[in-house]
This record gives sequence, structure tokens and C-alpha cells, in this order.
Amino acid sequence: MFIREIEERDNKQVESLIRTCLIEFGANKPGTAWTDPNLGDFYNLYQNEGSKYWVVEENAKIVAGCGIGPIEGFPQICELQKMYALKETRGTGISSELLHVVLEFAKKHYEQCYLETLSNMVAANKFYAKNGFISLDKPLNESEHFACDIWYMKSL
Repeated sequence: MFIREIEERDNKQVESLIRTCLIEFGANKPGTAWTDPNLGDFYNLYQNEGSKYWVVEENAKIVAGCGIGPIEGFPQICELQKMYALKETRGTGISSELLHVVLEFAKKHYEQCYLETLSNMVAANKFYAKNGFISLDKPLNESEHFACDIWYMKSL
């Protein structure tokens, strides 16, 4: 397995990865990434300054991914976006490596990192807490991901 920046050819595999994970957790519904209009075009979406998306590739298959992007109205805070890993990839340590790569990039552009997730993604919530993300009482702002019920912030 290796980590690299997304390429245009990865768009459909990344969309499939995310949809597979959302179905697994019953999050294939409005208010989640499921209805994100850019889901199949991450290569182009993450070409702006302060934005980037990485994938984990194994045997020519995308098995995990994660991005960093800005939050409108909060120039010093980025958002950890669309961090997903296929079930067979979880527990291998690659997500920790991926998070490290993503946060090293974020440190160059931002002071804090925010994320939104779902409470039923229990292992993900433990992962974020273990990696220094602090739970918030409410979302940073209103977003299209209104189904998310857990929010975190991490100082970079």
C-alpha cells in the first residue's frame, strides 16, 4: 500500500470507496457525503491552494482516501474531508500514515483542523480522539452535512 495525491483517473474509484463506506454505516442519505455533487470529481475539486486529496493505493485499487479543504469564513481553519477506508484496510495502520501526511500539509496552510462525522462510526471516532482531535458541542458552522452529529477540532 502506498499514499499519493489523487489523479484524475482516480475519480470514479474514490467515489465508489466513499459510497461503499457510507452504505456500510447507513449514511447513504441526504445530509452526508452521499449527496455531495462533487463526489465523482475530487481531482478537480482539490486543485485550489490549501486543498488537497490523497489516496491509498494497493494493487491498482484505491482502498482509502482523505482530503483537506478550506472552510468559508474561517481562513485559519481547514476541514479534514472525506476520510474513508475500505473495511479490509482498517486496522492496518495505513489510516494513521494517511492522517499524518494530510495534517503535515494542513500545518503549512492553517492553524486548526475541523471535522464532522457520525456517532455510529465508533472506530473512526476513537481514531480521531487518539490522534488529538477534541470533541465539540456543536458544529463550527452550518454545512450541507447536517446529518453529522459529532464534531472535532485539532490545533495544528
